[in-house]
Amino acid sequence: MHMADALLNHIVAGSMYVLSVGGAAYSIHKVKKSEEPIKVAEMGIMGAFVFAAQMINFSIPGTGSSGHLCGGMLLSAMLGPHAGFLTMIGILTIQCLMFADGGIMALGANIWNMAFFGCFVGAAVIWRGIMKKGTSKKKIILASVIGCVVTLQLGAFFVTLETMASGVTELPFKTFLAFMQPIHLAIGLVEGAITAAVLCFVYETRAELLWGIESRVKADRKSYAGVMSVLAVVALATAGLLSLMASSHPDGLEWSVEKVTGSTELSRSGEIYDAFANVQETLALLPDYAFKNSESVAGTSFSGILGALAVAGVCALFCVIVRKRKKRI
Repeated sequence: MHMADALLNHIVAGSMYVLSVGGAAYSIHKVKKSEEPIKVAEMGIMGAFVFAAQMINFSIPGTGSSGHLCGGMLLSAMLGPHAGFLTMIGILTIQCLMFADGGIMALGANIWNMAFFGCFVGAAVIWRGIMKKGTSKKKIILASVIGCVVTLQLGAFFVTLETMASGVTELPFKTFLAFMQPIHLAIGLVEGAITAAVLCFVYETRAELLWGIESRVKADRKSYAGVMSVLAVVALATAGLLSLMASSHPDGLEWSVEKVTGSTELSRSGEIYDAFANVQETLALLPDYAFKNSESVAGTSFSGILGALAVAGVCALFCVIVRKRKKRI
C-alpha cells in the first residue's frame, strides 16, 4: 500500500506529514515517560522481521493481485502502540530512501495509512480490548484477524480519501473505493493469519513479550535470547531467501489503480514532483530492491538483508538516544 508521489498533491502530502510527525512526537513523549524499560532488542529484531515480511508479496487467488504484510498490528502487539509506531516509521523511511519504495513526498501519508491505524487502532483499541480479561491463543487469533482486517480497511479508505482530496481525477472516489476495499479485505485476512501465527509462537515460548499481558500469563518456557534469536534468524532468512519467492503480481493499491486507469502507475510532472524524484533517485542505493541496471536475484537477497540490518540499526540507535534522554528526566 505504499503510495507514490503522483497520487498526492503537495497540500495533502504536507498535511499527512504534519499528522504523522505529530503521532511520532506523541509516541516519543509516551515512550520517554513510560515506566517500562525501552525494548532495544525487540524493536530492532521485530523491525527487521516486519521489513523482511513486507518483501514477500503473496498472491490473492482469482484476482491477479498480491498483498504483503503491513505489520503495525504485529509490532504493536509486542512493543505497544507507541514503540510500534516509531518502529514502523523506521521501516517505511528505510524502504523509501534506500529502495525507492513509496514516494518521499508521500512518506507522511504512507506512515499514517500503514502505521497509525495498525498501531493505534489495531493494538491500542482492538488488541487491548480483547485481551482485557485474560489472554489465550483463541483471543490472540481473534484479535490478530479482526485487527488486521479493520486497520487495512481504514488504511485503504484513507488512500482513496487522500487521492480524492488531491484532485486525482483519474481515480474517481467511488470507483477507486470499490476496488480498494475488497482487495484489502482479502489481504487483511492473510495478514491476520500471519500475525496470529507469529504472536501465538511468542505466546507459547515467551508470553511476557506480548504487550500488556506480562502480569497475567505464566512464565515462559524458553529463554529470552532463544526467542529473539529465532525471530532474528527468520527475519534474515525471509529477507535473503524467501523474498525471492514473492509474487510478481501488482499489490492491492497498484491493482486497484490499474483496474480504474489501465496502468499500475500514474505520472505527474511539475517542479515539486521532479525535485522529489531526483532526491529519491540520488538516495536510493537499491531501487526496487535490486542492483541498479541489473536483474540478478542476488540484488533482491542483498537488498533484503541490508534493509533488515539497516532497520534494526536505526531502531536500536533510536532506543539508545531515547534511553539516554529518559535517564535525564
